[in-house]
Amino acid sequence: MSQTDAVQQIHVDIIIIGGGIAGLWLLNRLRSQGYNAILFEQDCLGSRQTIASQGMIHGGIKYTLDGVFTSLSETIADMPNRWKACLAGQGEVNLSNAKIFSDHVYLWSGASLGAKVTTFFASHALRGRVGAVAKPDYPTVFQNNAFNGKLYRLQEIVVDVPSVVSALAKNYQTAIFKIDWQQANWLQTHKGRVEALQINHNGKVLTIQSQCFVFTAGEGNEKLLQQLSIAQPEMQCRPLHQVLVKHDYPHPLYAHCIGTGTNPTPRLTVSSHATPDGSFIWYLGGDIATKGIEKTASEQIAIAQRELNALFSWIDFTQAQWGCLHINRAEPKQRHFMLPEKAYVKQCDAAENVIVAWPIKLTLSPSLASEVIELLHKLRINPKYQGLDLLTTLPRPEIAQPFWEPIFSSQT
Repeated sequence: MSQTDAVQQIHVDIIIIGGGIAGLWLLNRLRSQGYNAILFEQDCLGSRQTIASQGMIHGGIKYTLDGVFTSLSETIADMPNRWKACLAGQGEVNLSNAKIFSDHVYLWSGASLGAKVTTFFASHALRGRVGAVAKPDYPTVFQNNAFNGKLYRLQEIVVDVPSVVSALAKNYQTAIFKIDWQQANWLQTHKGRVEALQINHNGKVLTIQSQCFVFTAGEGNEKLLQQLSIAQPEMQCRPLHQVLVKHDYPHPLYAHCIGTGTNPTPRLTVSSHATPDGSFIWYLGGDIATKGIEKTASEQIAIAQRELNALFSWIDFTQAQWGCLHINRAEPKQRHFMLPEKAYVKQCDAAENVIVAWPIKLTLSPSLASEVIELLHKLRINPKYQGLDLLTTLPRPEIAQPFWEPIFSSQT
């Protein structure tokens, strides 16, 4: 940066890097508690992992398909209630302007469930969270004589993810900025502590000093840590190869299909998304996405076609359009590549005022924010500064477009 550039010093309490659900939720919590917190995003708000989510705010039932509670299923159990309160405008953040696709998720089996799982679902421990559905109450998708499986209703919700991102951003839009890392750099002490984020903008150098820096950039956390020469924590990525089906079948579905045996993960997870032209997109996850990461797009689509024809023989998909999406779920590195059991929040040893966070699951974003705030209190980082006037000329990021738009626009 030129020495002739004007330098402006700015003080804030917290700088968040990463504008997905986790970062936006945290920004809302911090500013509501009086912190002068700001957020930087290099792309669009909600891009990548957030926008690629199926929007299911689940309570962990899908992790109990072998008839046993897991640590993750218990950690996540209360998340639907926290989200519901927010969506009603009565929770820790205001999501009253966000859209709910469905107030429940179905779980079905193409054949009878094992006795152990059936007994478990009917147990007192899951009362109020899982309920068997009588045939007269089946959703339209399953009201066909060809369906002879078991159907359960889960007290979980499905949200329109772009509308959630928009609602969170609108609440504190004056504190959200777009960053170009070609025009930004970190200032550190010789001991590694981060002093400031320095941005070159319109011929001026903005030196933004902060009490603390929180990284919620998902897969981007790895690069941020490398920029600061921070070796720990390490990151792992859990890849998915999702399939999208655009069709004219007029009934949405939000459901998990239980596989055979004691497989603790769903054989197939389906979420539905309406498009402006009146079609629906079924977004397919579950085992098909995790087991198909090495498949080509054509191979993965062929597998999805066979699965849908087997599970929904009464629905005609011959005129459907098909597409695929590769996405990485970023997580802290675990021994034996295990799935983390809760949202991850950690202060960096090599830079004491840097906190690294991964929500693990969309549904755990509230938990991540609570853990960050608890850590800030432990570190005695309290609201201290006010004002964002010197930042008002910085560019603002847009909301990420629905993930299917570029996939199917190229097919028209």
